[in-house]
Amino acid sequence: MRKKILLMLALVAIFPLAATGGVCGAESPIKTTSKSPIQITSDRLDAYDDKALVLFSGSVVATQDDTVMHADELYLYYDKKNGKEKGDGKKVPTGVTMSAGKIKRIELRGNVTMKSGERTVTGDRAIFYNAEQKIIITGNTVMREGDNVIRGDRITVFLEENRGVVDGTGGERVTATIYPDDTKK
Repeated sequence: MRKKILLMLALVAIFPLAATGGVCGAESPIKTTSKSPIQITSDRLDAYDDKALVLFSGSVVATQDDTVMHADELYLYYDKKNGKEKGDGKKVPTGVTMSAGKIKRIELRGNVTMKSGERTVTGDRAIFYNAEQKIIITGNTVMREGDNVIRGDRITVFLEENRGVVDGTGGERVTATIYPDDTKK
């Protein structure tokens, strides 16, 4: 049963954009074996180089392989570089495309849904912290895999430690409905 719960929590580690590539040449924050491209669609994209932020808004959908994420908004925060040297020793001027560095944090806000195969996680907000290799999902969180369901108000996944925590808040308790594997054949 503990293994099944950890597998469900591991779904959160399949955070689109945090897989490979990133945006604007950003480095990959989560090590993954997938080399597939990430497709992001939204009604609007705003880039704020002074804030080191790229904002996708309006029915955001991010897809990689069989993983699909939906949210109202996706905020991608990155470390700015101070310009980059080209092969001839000259500096390239900074700009969103040229100065995007390592991803610091990715936030999904509003009607967040993450789905991979049979696994689905929903919540109001999800934040991936690259330096800490941690994902926090808050607000009416629900994890599903087949008939198994775990509910709480906050899910924290520690990617490098391969562990997760589900918290209840405000008097609400964590609930889990886990169906053992059917061993009959």
